[in-house]
Amino acid sequence: MVLHPKTKVRVAGQEVTFCCKASGTPVPKKYYWYHNGTLLERKVHRYGSRLVLRGLAPEQAGTYHCKASTEAGAIKSAPAQLTVLAQGQQSCKLEPEPSFVELPSECPQDAAGSRYYNVGRCPPAPCADSPADPSECGADAGRCCGVRRMEMREIPCAGSLLPVKVVAECGCGPCAQPRVLVQGRVTAADTGEPLRFGQIFLGGRKVGFTGYKGSFTIEVPPDTQRLVARFVDRQQRFVDAVKVLPFNRRGGAVYQEVKMLRKKEPVDLDGSQSNAIPLGEAGGREPVGELILPAGAFLRPSGEVFRGTVKASVTFLDPRDMATASAASSDLSFTDAEGEIVPLRTYGMFAVDFREGETGAALQTGPVEVRMDAGQVQMPEHLQKMKLWSLNPETGLWEEEGVLRPAGGNRGKREERTFLVGNLEIRERRLFNLDVPEDRRCFVKVRAYSNEKFNPYEQLEGVVISLINLEPQPGYPANPRAWGRFDSVVTGPNGACLPAFCDGQRPDAYSAYVTATLGGEELEAVASSPKLNPNAVGVSQPYLGKLGYRRLDHDDPNLKKTAFQINVAKPDPNNVDETNGPIYPYRSLEECEEAPVSANHLRFYRVEVDKYEYNVVPFKESDLTSWTGDYLSWWPNPQEFRACFIKVQIEGPQEYMVRSRNVGGSHPRTRGQLYGLRDTRSVRDTLLENTSGACVEFKCSGMLFDQSLVDRTLVSIIPQGSCHRTAINSLLREYLSRHPPMAENNHTAAFTMLAPVDPLGHNYGIYTVTDQNPRLAKEIAIGRCFDGTSDGFSREMKADAGTAVTFTCQERPAGRESFFQRLLTAPAEA
Repeated sequence: MVLHPKTKVRVAGQEVTFCCKASGTPVPKKYYWYHNGTLLERKVHRYGSRLVLRGLAPEQAGTYHCKASTEAGAIKSAPAQLTVLAQGQQSCKLEPEPSFVELPSECPQDAAGSRYYNVGRCPPAPCADSPADPSECGADAGRCCGVRRMEMREIPCAGSLLPVKVVAECGCGPCAQPRVLVQGRVTAADTGEPLRFGQIFLGGRKVGFTGYKGSFTIEVPPDTQRLVARFVDRQQRFVDAVKVLPFNRRGGAVYQEVKMLRKKEPVDLDGSQSNAIPLGEAGGREPVGELILPAGAFLRPSGEVFRGTVKASVTFLDPRDMATASAASSDLSFTDAEGEIVPLRTYGMFAVDFREGETGAALQTGPVEVRMDAGQVQMPEHLQKMKLWSLNPETGLWEEEGVLRPAGGNRGKREERTFLVGNLEIRERRLFNLDVPEDRRCFVKVRAYSNEKFNPYEQLEGVVISLINLEPQPGYPANPRAWGRFDSVVTGPNGACLPAFCDGQRPDAYSAYVTATLGGEELEAVASSPKLNPNAVGVSQPYLGKLGYRRLDHDDPNLKKTAFQINVAKPDPNNVDETNGPIYPYRSLEECEEAPVSANHLRFYRVEVDKYEYNVVPFKESDLTSWTGDYLSWWPNPQEFRACFIKVQIEGPQEYMVRSRNVGGSHPRTRGQLYGLRDTRSVRDTLLENTSGACVEFKCSGMLFDQSLVDRTLVSIIPQGSCHRTAINSLLREYLSRHPPMAENNHTAAFTMLAPVDPLGHNYGIYTVTDQNPRLAKEIAIGRCFDGTSDGFSREMKADAGTAVTFTCQERPAGRESFFQRLLTAPAEA
C-alpha cells in the first residue's frame, strides 16, 4: 500500500474524498472500501481507488479503510477517521485543556501541597477543512487546533516573581509539520564493529550510506505507515539486514541500534554431487534441520546447470540462542488472504549465498529440499501449520514458498526421526524462514515516565519499547527455550500497545521480555524484589501474580535493571480483575490505545540524577507539536534543536546542585526577561578526591523564533552551596573579551557570561550539539561533556577534563545562608 487514506474533519452537508493506492505485480486494479469494517456497495458509491462521499450526515462518521486485491493476494490500508461536525460545532475548543509544569523548589506549594502549575495546552486535533480542497490526495498539511493566544503570569517565589506563559485561547491554524527521522547505528551482532559506508535502501530506492562509525539518519517519507529499510554491506561480510524501523509520527528523531549477522564462512561443494548443509548446528546443539541440494541443482542466471566447484555460505539464525533476536530480519509478519498484516512465530531463518568457485558469480538453484526435525517443535499444534517463507526485501513481509509436510527419515545409525519436508527454488530471494502463523495474540500496554513519581502528565513520548516473545521451559519461566518473534513500538501521548503471543489456557505458554530506550539510553523498569509493589508496577493484584512480573535483576542484583519479563496470560473476559489491562485481547487494540492512565499498565522510567528544567514558555520535548512560536521560547526553531552545555568543576566534600539562570542579553524584545532555569546535581569523579563535575544546560545564543536578530543569552551559573569561583578557562575568558559586551563577573559565588554564538567545543568547556530531536541533542552533548571531548561519549564524569569554570565549596557554618539562599530570600540585597 503506497498511499493510505487520511483522517478528515468535515461539517454535515459537506463532501469528503478518501484516496488509496497499492502497487504490485500484476498492478492492482480492484479496490474495496469499508466503513467501520463493513463493505460499502460499489454500485451505490461508484468508487475505485478514490471514495467520494457527498452531503455528509453524522452517521457517516467513523473509520474508513480500503483493500486492494489481485490474483496474487490482497493488502489493507491503515484506517482513517472521519469526524462529522454539526452546523456551527467547533472541532477546536477555545478553552485550553489542563497541562501542568513543575515549578522550581523555592516556589510555595498550593493549598493541596503541589508545586505543579496549570499552563494549559491545545490538543493538536485536525480542524474542519474546506471540502473543495484540490489536494485531497496530496500530502496536504491541513488545519489543526493550536495556540491562538498566550498570557504572561507571575508567580511569587522566594522573594521574586517567576514569569510563566500560559495558553489563554486555542484556535485553528496550519498543522505543524515536524520532520520525522530515524537515527541510529549499524554494527555487527557478534563483535560490535560498525558497518562503514554501507548502503541504505527504502523499498528499491537507495537513500544514502552509513557513516564511518556506522551511524545513519533516514528521513521518513510522508504517508509512511511501515518504514522498511535494507542495510547492505558492500564487502559482503554480512547478511543484508532488512529492518522495520519504528518512528514517531508526531515528529522528531527515534534512535535505533541495528545489528547485522555475519555471513558464515563459505564451504566448497561439488555441483555435480548431492550435498546436505545442516541448519543450526552451532553451540553443540542438535541441528534444527538441513538443506538438501541434489546433484545438478545449481544454475547460472541463464538457466544453464553449473557442475563445477560452488562456494556455499548458509547462515542460520537460531531462535534457541536468545542473543540472536536483535539480528533477525524484518518483523516476522505476512499478509493473509484478507490483506491484513499478521504475525509469524519463527523456528529459524537462513540466508543463502552460492557463488561459482572460480569467478565468484552468483548462482541460483532449481528445486531443493528443506528438512526440519519435528523434535525441535515443542508446541504440537505448530507441526500441522509449519511453512517455508521467503522475505520480500522491499515490503519487509514474508511470503509463502511452500508447506512443510511430515515424512519419516533415517539419520544413519541414529534413532528414527520424523522430519517436516518442504521444497523451494532459490532465485533472487536469499533469506528464508521456517515459521508458523500464530493466532493466539494479545496487546500489552506499556507507558514511559520522566521519573519515578509516575505522574500522568510526566509521560515520555518517542520512547522505543521492544518486546521479544519467549517460549519458556515448562516450570522454569526465567529460563526460556527459544524466542519466537519481536516487535518495537514508539510511545505516544498515551503510551504504547505492543503485540505479543498469549494463551488463555496456560498463562506461562508464552512470556515476554520488554525493554525501553530513548535516544540510545535505556530506561529503568520497576523493581520486583525484595518486595513486589503493585502500585509501583502499575498492575493490581491478583492479575499481577498471574503475569509473574520479574525485573531482570530479580534473582541477581548484578544484572541490569532495564528489562522485565511477564507471562502473557490472556485476560479472562469473565474475570473482572482481568478486564482493565495491561493485557488486551487482539480485537481490543482501540481499547488498549485509548485506555485511561488509571487502567493497569506496565512502566519504565528515566533515572534522573537530580535534574530540573523550567521554561517560561512551556514545551514538552517528547511532543514536538507542543512547540509555540514566542520570543521567550527556549528552542527557537522546531525543525532543529541546538543544545548547549557548560562544564563546571567543583572542589568540595560533597555533590552540589548547580543552577543556570538564562535571561535575554542583547535582543531588544527579550533583554532582561527570563527564558528558563536549569538545575543539575554535580557528579563525583571516581578518580579525584573531593572533586565533582556538573554539565549544566544553558540557552544557546542565536536567532529567536522570528529569525531576524541574534540574542546573546545572559547566562548565570550559580552553585547552590557555600562556594566561590576559583578559575575560569583562559580560552573562554579570551573569547568573551574579544566578543563584547562582557558580562559583569563581580560576584565570586557565580559565573556570568553573554553566551557565545559560536559552537566552541571542549577546549573552552562549552559543548554544543544540533539535532532534529531535542532529547537526543542533549544526550549527545552531555556524553561529550562528561568525557571532556568534542567527539567522545562517557557516562563516567571526568571532572578535570574540558571544564569552563571551577568553584571551591566548603561546608557552611550552621545558621549561615549560602549566596544562593540569599539570592532567593533577598535578591536585591544579594
